[in-house]
Amino acid sequence: MLINHDFSGKNAAGINNDCFSARMEDMKVCLFPNDQPQSLAVADVLKNKLEAAGQEVSSRQPDLVVSIGGDGTFLSAVHQFSNQLANIRFVGVHTGHLGFYSDWLVDELDDLVDKIAHDHGQLNEYPLMEGEVFYADGQVAEILAVNEIILNRITNSLAIDVYINDVLFEKFRGDGLAVSTPAGSSGYNKSLGGALIDPDFAALQMTEIASINNRVYRTLGSPIIVSADTRIRVVLEVGNSTINYDSFQLPQVAYRQILFKISKEPLKMANYKQISFWQRVKNSFIGDGHQ
Repeated sequence: MLINHDFSGKNAAGINNDCFSARMEDMKVCLFPNDQPQSLAVADVLKNKLEAAGQEVSSRQPDLVVSIGGDGTFLSAVHQFSNQLANIRFVGVHTGHLGFYSDWLVDELDDLVDKIAHDHGQLNEYPLMEGEVFYADGQVAEILAVNEIILNRITNSLAIDVYINDVLFEKFRGDGLAVSTPAGSSGYNKSLGGALIDPDFAALQMTEIASINNRVYRTLGSPIIVSADTRIRVVLEVGNSTINYDSFQLPQVAYRQILFKISKEPLKMANYKQISFWQRVKNSFIGDGHQ
């Protein structure tokens, strides 16, 4: 039995998963704000600017999704349209702190409208990750992650057998494991001591969360990076972990194993400002100058 996860309405983070849409010549643009007053106000202003440019409002199958909020809003937008990734590009307007995925400031809306009006398909592609969760009762859940999938447990420890291409690689015991995409390597993975991976490499990275090594459970003790052709499979031995992916969490139901792999469809970002991944990393962690 396949479990389908519905992202309509609002998620736990209060993101409004419905959107405004406006047609830019042969391209439809969907505005995807969170439910904060500033973001909703910006969405109204941007919608009016698009309509003032003579564009018809529509809500069907967008070609471009503009998230308005922070990185959480951007991630929610990607999940909302996860079944249309082959045909959609994303761009972010941030209404709070500078986000990793949000390139545009509120005072740059006119420039954004101009870029959309003269769009010529410019994009950057970031690999995404698919997780296949096999529950103890036989059900299966398929999840998509832009950043990472995290297995952890608040109380006690987890015992997990880690397989790489169906060969037992290590027996892990500790607080949990995090498997990240190249884009996600700059997030929680980085705080765990993982490496940053260029998105030009379609790879997955697995990092340990407080591992315990003894005569029974032995791990490599360092992050593992595998290629797109390699699959990581984890089989639960002891404990029942929570499964978090991006800003979402699966119900805490007993599961048997999880299979991680690179998704066939990448995340397509409309790179109107020509910002590279490493520029995003510098902007987020280093800044423009030295103090």
